[in-house]
Amino acid sequence: MASDPPAPADPAAGAIDSVSVLNEDSRRRMFAFIRRARHPVTRDEAAASVGISRKLAAFHLDKLVDAGLLRARYEAPGGARKVGRQPKVYEPTGAQITVNIPDRRHELLADLLLDAVLTAQAGEDAAQAAISVARQRGRQVGEAARHETRPGRLGPERGLTTCERLLDQYGYEPVRETPTRIRLRNCPFHPLAARAPDLVCGMNQAFLSGYLEGLEVSGVGAVLAPEAGECCVRLGSGSGESTEETPPGP
Repeated sequence: MASDPPAPADPAAGAIDSVSVLNEDSRRRMFAFIRRARHPVTRDEAAASVGISRKLAAFHLDKLVDAGLLRARYEAPGGARKVGRQPKVYEPTGAQITVNIPDRRHELLADLLLDAVLTAQAGEDAAQAAISVARQRGRQVGEAARHETRPGRLGPERGLTTCERLLDQYGYEPVRETPTRIRLRNCPFHPLAARAPDLVCGMNQAFLSGYLEGLEVSGVGAVLAPEAGECCVRLGSGSGESTEETPPGP
């Protein structure tokens, strides 16, 4: 039997680490200077931009590289070829840092809605298209996870253990209430879910249902069980739990 894969890295922790790197004033000002420069910046240029020594600038620049905010390479200024060692230059990686506590995934919701607009079939209304796209995306994520981990047969308990990794990664804050039931303490789509519960909760349930299908977890459903301050969906198995996709009313 295949062993359980390691849990994915916490994206919120990585974002917090990157933000903490920018806490130092000179480092933050150099980063801003390099982002505005629109060309690779040498250590001398970076040092001059904040009035510190080249050696100290190199220290701060390497910290920014380690945090994934800058990338470094060797290149002559202006791209000219010169004899001898070329200077090290720095440029932004294009990384976008967002820290939300609790975690929010509005970019995922926006991406699904955009796909729904672009792929809606004739006679399909906007809500139907959005829920269909959400389920398809969830199925793709589940299939990719199954292909990567090859977990073998997944019954309810082992299936939910595997699901917890994705749920944690996407900010749902899963809590194992019983061996076969998970309550999601955080809604990644709040406060948009409060504004349009029929649409957003329906898409949320469809995404998680699709994930279970793609992962091929037997005997588990994503059911609507809204509670104040939590996600509207619960994952579980057993009698009395319906997988009917009827979003809650406002």
